Order: sequence, then structure tokens, then C-alpha cells
Amino acid sequence: MAKENTYVNRFRELNACAIIPTFNNQGTLANVINDVKDFTDQIIVVNDGSTDSTSQILSAIKDIDIIEYTPNKGKGFAIRAGFKRALEMGYDYAITIDADGQHYADDLPFFLQKIQEHPDSLIIGSRNIEAEGMPGKNTFANRFSNFWFKVETGIQLPDTQSGYRLYPIELYRNTNFFTGNYEFEVEILVRSAWRNIPIIPIPVKVYYPPADERVSHFRPLRDFTRISILNTVLVLITLLIVWPVKLYRYLTKNKFTDIVKEQILMHNENPMKVAVALGFGVFMGVSPIWGFQMLTAAFLAHLMRLNKILVLLASNISIPPLIPFIIYFSYKTGGLVLGIKGTLTKETLINLKDQLLNSNFYDTLQELGYNLLQYMIGSLVFGVILGLATCIVSYLLLVLLRKK
Repeated sequence: MAKENTYVNRFRELNACAIIPTFNNQGTLANVINDVKDFTDQIIVVNDGSTDSTSQILSAIKDIDIIEYTPNKGKGFAIRAGFKRALEMGYDYAITIDADGQHYADDLPFFLQKIQEHPDSLIIGSRNIEAEGMPGKNTFANRFSNFWFKVETGIQLPDTQSGYRLYPIELYRNTNFFTGNYEFEVEILVRSAWRNIPIIPIPVKVYYPPADERVSHFRPLRDFTRISILNTVLVLITLLIVWPVKLYRYLTKNKFTDIVKEQILMHNENPMKVAVALGFGVFMGVSPIWGFQMLTAAFLAHLMRLNKILVLLASNISIPPLIPFIIYFSYKTGGLVLGIKGTLTKETLINLKDQLLNSNFYDTLQELGYNLLQYMIGSLVFGVILGLATCIVSYLLLVLLRKK
């Protein structure tokens, strides 16, 4: 009991509580609550519209705070309701633990220890996804989620699907979340990373009952669809807002010479990798996808594990003063590749105008198409040449400068 009282006191000292969302878990709920009560008496149980005997079970358990509503609104809504109540009660942290008996309450002290070492962090319990008995759909879902989380945040986590987490709920007091089902746990994880809230995984145990005893409310088709839609939205936000804002803040916070020194001259990356990032950035800056060059460059740099800052800096070769030269040399290169001796001159444009005025739309469009094709092919070839040249020159310079 002394050991248990120690943990009860630590929960109080940290101003932390446990939140247990539940939906039709009558077979495991009482045991889960009693196990958690061995470590804390600061427990909030959210009955998410259960239709079994959950209400009767909860009414028979003393010293817990209960939230009940109907109908069922989803796990995310239940967790958010728990957060709201916890904040009203003055808590700073909340540990969410599932009511299906998969999580072990004796892992709670590890969350407390980690949050003491890293205040205001999100601590996530990391299960062994290769463990015997783990459902195949869970393994796939976890790897799927881990991949997209890394795309959206640049952070590698071993288990982004775990519901066993410690949240610094005070940091979310004024945050408006827009999901309410299983995908909420993805949303809050990604948005925490965007806000630079440290996300720290810790190993936890997990129990998977035999297949005929499992109670799961996860519906693969429906919930995978929701999670996929959410990830699509989050990736778009990452490309259109998060990365550009981070780059802007970085560029405005640091002088250009400091950026060059930090990211190129003094960076601990291999010179070849730095050179490839610069060369790839130049290629993307010349590529004929105007308006999407930086977004595409950032996304591809992330997938290729290149230095995104260097790639984006180099892609800015397509700044307004250089655009006419890029278009001209791209067009000329296309002519060389296609064996076309002509060039897009003033006379050519006048001829196109005359064709258009004389209602020769087909001929006009055809000729425009030829010129556009010449430019696009030329820009790709010219981009490769310029990118390779940048890569080679920057590599040689880096090797020489870093030796000094």
C-alpha cells in the first residue's frame, strides 16, 4: 500500500489524472478502473453512449468522476470531453488508458517518471507491433499511420496508434480540434508536432485477448477512410502552410550568410549529400511546374531524405529576375533536343496572333502546343544539366572549403 500511496501522491504533485473513455466495455471496465485506482484516485471515466451495463458498473464504483451522454459520439469526442472536465478540475496532465484491458496500469509510473524528466511533453506508450497476438489489421494500420505521421511532421515514431498517452492538456486549452473518432488521436499527435510540443515514446506492455474474446469498435473500412481523408488534409496543410511558414521563419530569423554557413559550410552532413540537395533544388527551380516548384521540391526532398532547407533555397533560382533567362535557355535547349532550328521570336508571336484573328484556332493551338512541348522538354533537360553542374561545383567547393 505504501508503494501505491507513493504513486497516488506523485499524481497529485504532478497535477495529473487518468482518463478512461469507454463504449460497451462491460466485461473489462471494472477491472481496468480498479487497476488504475491502485495508482491514483484522480480518475475521469467517459461513458461514450454505451448501450450495455456500463452505467450500472460505473454507479457502483466510488471515488471516480463520471461523464455520461448519449448517443455514442466516438473515441475522439470522449477524450476531448475528458480533457474539458480535467481542465475544469484544474489538472495539467491527463493519461488516457483504454477500457478494453489491453493496457497495463502498472505502466503508469513510467509516464510519471518521463513527464518529470520532460515537462510539457506528450508521452506516448509504444507497443511492440510485432508482438504475438497483435491483430494483422492493427499492424498494418500502425505502419500506415507511422508513415504518414513522418511525412506530415518529419518525426519518426514507433507507434502512432497507441491510445496509452500522457497529454499536457493545459497546452490544448484553446485548441479547436475538428475530428471526433479514432482519427482524433492522429490529429492531436500531428498538431502537437507542428506546435513543437516534444513527443516522447516509452515502451509499454500490451495484452491482446484471444480473437473470440476481443471487443473492438474499430471499423476498418469506415475508420481507415476517415483516417485517410484526415491524412490527405494534413499533408496538404503541411505542404501549403507548415513547411512554407517554417522556412519563412527560418529565413527571416537568420541572415543569408549565416544560413549558408550553418547549412552548407559548417553542416555535419556529407558533402555529397549537401551537393545533391543543392543540385536537386536547382533542378526543381527550373522545372516547368510554375507555382508548385517549392511545394513539390519540399515534398520530394522529404521522401528522398534530403536537407529541405537547402533544396528550397536552391529552388529559388526561379526568382523573377532570372525567370526570362530560365525560360529562354529552356526553350533553346528544347529546340536542340528536338532538332528544331527555329526559336520563339517576335515574328513568331505576331504570326500566332494573325492566325488567331483569322480564326485559325486549330493551327494556332497546334503551334502553341509545339512551342510548349519544346519548352517543357527543354526545361527538364536544362534543369538536369544545371542541377548536375550545381551538384559537381558545390561538391568540389565544399571539399575544398571544409579542408581549410
